[in-house]
Amino acid sequence: MRTIVRYAERAMVRSSDAGQIRGNSARLLVDGPQAFPAWLEAIAGAQRWIHLENYIIRDDLVGRTFRDALAEKARSGVPVRVLYDWVGCWATPRAFWRPLRDAGAEVRSFAPPSVTDPLHFLRRDHRKVVAVDGDYASVAGMCIGDEWAGSPHEGITAWRDTGVEFRGPAAAAIDRAFARTWRAAGPPLPPGEVPDPAQVAPRGDVSVRVVEGEPGKSRIYRLMQFVAVGVERRLWMTDPYFVLPPAMVEALASTARDGVDVRVLVPAYNNGPIVGGMSRAEHRPLLEAGVRLFEWEGPMIHAKTAVADGMWSRIGSTNMNLASLLGNWEIDVAVTDRTFAAEMEALFEADLEASVEIALRTSPVPGAEFKERRATERLVVTDADDQRRPEIVTAREARAHSYRGTEVGRILGRLARAGTVLARALVGERLIGREDIGWVTALAVLMLALAAVGIVAPRFLAWPLSVVLFWLAMAAIVRLASRRKPAG
Repeated sequence: MRTIVRYAERAMVRSSDAGQIRGNSARLLVDGPQAFPAWLEAIAGAQRWIHLENYIIRDDLVGRTFRDALAEKARSGVPVRVLYDWVGCWATPRAFWRPLRDAGAEVRSFAPPSVTDPLHFLRRDHRKVVAVDGDYASVAGMCIGDEWAGSPHEGITAWRDTGVEFRGPAAAAIDRAFARTWRAAGPPLPPGEVPDPAQVAPRGDVSVRVVEGEPGKSRIYRLMQFVAVGVERRLWMTDPYFVLPPAMVEALASTARDGVDVRVLVPAYNNGPIVGGMSRAEHRPLLEAGVRLFEWEGPMIHAKTAVADGMWSRIGSTNMNLASLLGNWEIDVAVTDRTFAAEMEALFEADLEASVEIALRTSPVPGAEFKERRATERLVVTDADDQRRPEIVTAREARAHSYRGTEVGRILGRLARAGTVLARALVGERLIGREDIGWVTALAVLMLALAAVGIVAPRFLAWPLSVVLFWLAMAAIVRLASRRKPAG
């Protein structure tokens, strides 16, 4: 038995490049109204330094509250470092950062546009970290903006999201992860602001792995595959932008076929219609394998979490799609603790109370094409002809909903889904179901129209392509001449 445990631990370390860090306290942070006060309290109590890293920091009430709190600490002499992503903060005006810089804080933008790095924007800093004094750190899915805080007096519900805060050696490890992304965006931190986890006193009995996502490393991807193939009883996941790579689809499907209770919770009304459409294209193979899919009926669920066998939990910034798993700078924590996992499972079950389940059904139901039920009852989608493949179109998807955004966004989302289905059909991975016939046809017509433009008026396609190729070629020449290393 000890040999098996050693093998499992070695596999965990090799898949994630992260060893167990023992001796921590951990507290679950549910939604912005709980996380934001905890972060602000940690910032107010800082004595040595404050490191804040987030994909989005908005110029709104919540964003200005954090900016002012950080500026106050900087004026008091505490070193303050803020790292934000250029793409994530494209709507945040440059003037927003001026009070922070004037107060003495150092503010950096991650991967701003560059003529010599035309594709660098594909690798974003998607991390959400607050680290203070090397002894406190928090990792979450939450960005810093009003949508994560909500407004109870105006009847605006906060986005559903999850974070966790640590005290102990894991906090120092998270701070060191910040040091690496900070270095990727400019000069390194002073050595005195890079804590050593071995020098931090234990603060509890929780074991943590700090999994640092970096472009091309696929650490959380490999770790989640390992967990999926090793879980014995149940694996429950929540993800907002659920567009699984084929290998992960098969891992979850195989796990469900083996009798494991695999459940996935995704948004019903996604703030990214294109990603939402692509996500639904993955439903069929998962449902057919026995994976249970639920859609959250609130305004938006943005949490990226997993809990396995009442023992192991994951919280972080990584979405289950290729851009996040392979392309971005991300950070997740894997917590091994039964008490913490029990809290995670209770939270998941509470989320299901505001969700509906999607299920396939081939037998006809007279007089009804769709049936919808609230809470945890199943949303059953039937086919009028039991000889055909069942549709995967929910009743909510069949009607307009204000949160879906513009009609253009909805159409683009359906086209994205159709493109995903068509691509997999063309390589022989799946059949095109009835629910996608219309949109795949529309996509095929669109491609024919573009092909006709290329034949009749080729310059309308050739000139833009030529400009892009020239830009890429010049960037390659500059890279060859300078032999400059990539960021990080």
